[in-house]
Amino acid sequence: MEPIRLEKLEELRALGIDPYPTEPFAVNTTAAEILRYYPQQKLDYKAVRLAGRLWRKRLMGKASFAVLRDESGDIQLYFQRDSFADKPDLYDIVFKKLLDLGDVIGVEGFVFTTKTGEITVHVERFRLLAKCLHPLPIEKQTEEKTYAAFTDPELRYRQRYVDLIVHLGVRELFRRRTAIVQAIRDFFNEKGYLEVETPILQPVYGGAFARPFVTHLHALDMPLYLRIANELYLKRLIVGGFTGVYEFSKDFRNEGIDRFHNPEFTQVELYVAYQDYYWMMELVEKLLETVVQRVTGGLTVKYGELELSFQAPFRRVRYYEALTEVVGQDVRTLSETQLLALLHERGLPLPEPPYERIDLIAQLFDKVVEPTFIQPTFVLDYPVEISPLAKRHRSDPSVTERFELIVAGKELANAYSELNDPLDQRARLERQAALRAAGGMEAMPLDEDFLRALEYGMPPTAGLGLGIDRLTMLLCDAPSIQEVLFFPLLRPEGSPSPTP
Repeated sequence: MEPIRLEKLEELRALGIDPYPTEPFAVNTTAAEILRYYPQQKLDYKAVRLAGRLWRKRLMGKASFAVLRDESGDIQLYFQRDSFADKPDLYDIVFKKLLDLGDVIGVEGFVFTTKTGEITVHVERFRLLAKCLHPLPIEKQTEEKTYAAFTDPELRYRQRYVDLIVHLGVRELFRRRTAIVQAIRDFFNEKGYLEVETPILQPVYGGAFARPFVTHLHALDMPLYLRIANELYLKRLIVGGFTGVYEFSKDFRNEGIDRFHNPEFTQVELYVAYQDYYWMMELVEKLLETVVQRVTGGLTVKYGELELSFQAPFRRVRYYEALTEVVGQDVRTLSETQLLALLHERGLPLPEPPYERIDLIAQLFDKVVEPTFIQPTFVLDYPVEISPLAKRHRSDPSVTERFELIVAGKELANAYSELNDPLDQRARLERQAALRAAGGMEAMPLDEDFLRALEYGMPPTAGLGLGIDRLTMLLCDAPSIQEVLFFPLLRPEGSPSPTP
């Protein structure tokens, strides 16, 4: 807190002004509405009430200008001493000396246009609604230097409230994120799919390869896990008789933090009975075309230096064919020793132990092949060993009916023809349990209740998981996941940066 602002706080109280009043201040318009409609509807803006932060002040003796910033944007204010003739201290003392940039105020008055053509609110009454005790990092520029620019990424993420105050573009990014979610929801609802909620606290976690966060329920003296995916619960609902269900879910994975990963993230999962992954590919194309068009106004998106087209159809390529094309040889013919040498030649780290031969192949794909897919690309038919919840391919049982959608070198979506054979599913989950027992921290545990649900019969089903955070990154040209989360997880304030 700034000492001089604390002194002003006490001066305001001495004048009988509560710097944090209880009474509400009802607004009847916004800055953006005035700027948009006033030129055509002047008579509608003779008595306006709006509130926001005092953003700039330009003191000029008996009259002064200021800028008010509300949720919608900025608008100029005009203060004239004569408007406060009955209480001159409101202008001479309170406005000119005791109000600071960042203070939240409410103003009443009428709208006019200045001689320079700027739409302005002539303030006839104003009220302090909340005193700001910290100076805002409002950017000021000289020929030599830029002052108080609030640009440090970590500080922006840590103090997102300041970031939102200072940078109007950040507000627009999060409005776009909301629009993305709503567009997806509308698309699914129009097809008759049911939006549902499933448990976040789970006695058995599953649905993905990930380390969970562990907590404890004292009432039943039992461990619980924050969900890493909601897949297994949504499939239970398909068993129960719903034809199409979806959920926007907060999921939690106890893994690293980087530009594309946050331990808490959002995805939408969809499951539709009597369909397969070929059908789901076409649905995803239609979904993304609809969402991108609605949110951006077109089908081409700028992402950094890239220009991405979401015009269907998307490219399709099989997993092993893509590996052969990029690596230059068929990895299925290589021994484990040869695969290790290939990883070493390319300077790639080994998977976490205990690892198997297939994990070396998957590491090659993730680190070497996946980054080559820039335009939206469906990668089809992943190996069975790394797809324990997907159905074996109808013409090649060594791979599964699974696809990932890769855009700008990163996974955006993952989908299967869902495995509904309870015996095959049990065998694969038992294998996962054995890997877990051997120390594989990301292997899936055995979920007996899920297997029991499958034993009651799950119809053929297509399933999809789509990353909301990564889709928002693409449609907002955001370089990191931290940009599209209001409050990303950061190391404790003041702690040293980790050693590379």
